Amino acid sequence: MHAFARFIQILGKGRNGMRALSREEAYEAMQMIARYDVEPEQLGAFLMLMRVKEESAEEVAGFTQALRESFHVAETAFQPAIDWAAYAGKKRQLPWFLLAALILATRGYPVLMHGINRSDDRLYVPEALDALGMEAALSLQDAQAQLPLRGFAYLPISKLSPLTAELIETRNLFGLRPPLHTVARMLNPLSAPLSVMGVFHPNFAVIHQQAAALLGQPAALICKGDGGELERIPDRDVELYGVSGGELWSTRWDKRMRPGVVTKPERLNLYHFIQVWEGEAEDDYGEQAVIGTLALIIRALDLEAAAVPAHQLAEEWWRQRHQYPLVPLERAESTCACGRAATV
Repeated sequence: MHAFARFIQILGKGRNGMRALSREEAYEAMQMIARYDVEPEQLGAFLMLMRVKEESAEEVAGFTQALRESFHVAETAFQPAIDWAAYAGKKRQLPWFLLAALILATRGYPVLMHGINRSDDRLYVPEALDALGMEAALSLQDAQAQLPLRGFAYLPISKLSPLTAELIETRNLFGLRPPLHTVARMLNPLSAPLSVMGVFHPNFAVIHQQAAALLGQPAALICKGDGGELERIPDRDVELYGVSGGELWSTRWDKRMRPGVVTKPERLNLYHFIQVWEGEAEDDYGEQAVIGTLALIIRALDLEAAAVPAHQLAEEWWRQRHQYPLVPLERAESTCACGRAATV
């Protein structure tokens, strides 16, 4: 019998016989997948059985650990302050969370963002970066070079982990979400002390939270955001799930805008996105989305614990965003936007 078959047996023994993989079993299974030591039929069966069961925190931790070990990261590699997963894309609103990440970069909190870009009806980070005159990193090494220069780098999952990208794309083959959507958000290749991610289905927030604790992540923040990205929806309450010093915590923050006053734009206009960033146009929803997202990260960084002072600090950072400009990569040879002390 093929060695990988035992993992399929564990997941597929029927309603009374099946069980979740232990963390060690998940680690071993993903190691075999990473070595391509599985048959295509086995991989398909494994992914779909996982989808029917839904992944556990232990399984996510095991899968993530195995994939992390496939990265080639030097011990002297620059460590960002924040690892930001951005895999969902935006459909209803512009990617305001990206502006929050750029403000954090100018405030002394370097951000490594990673995600995907699909040809569908959603707007993904690379398109917004292009509108801002910024480029995605071409490799993990390229991202490591960008981070000390301007405090921000975006790395497509296809450049970070081609295997993970390949497994995510099985969604087009099966029509179902594979567990790698969960795992990709956890990868944190440069071991940032804070890992942040959004989810669309609230039950996955707890899975991410527990998996982060199992992996020894110093700090983490997970919440249901717009479209599944880590972006505050200003006219809704939000449940926050976090990890701090190995301890799990959760809290609820009240909405920032009255529901029903914001309408979905007819199309996602990146020119308007740039105008708001440059201060040439106003957008109440967009500005509150940026400020609200910044407040979430301020909470996760332990700069402010309560919602009101966190939002006050975030509003100050938004107003002062052009006093601390992001240094373009081509002009950053001698200036480090992320090198100064964090401005609180």
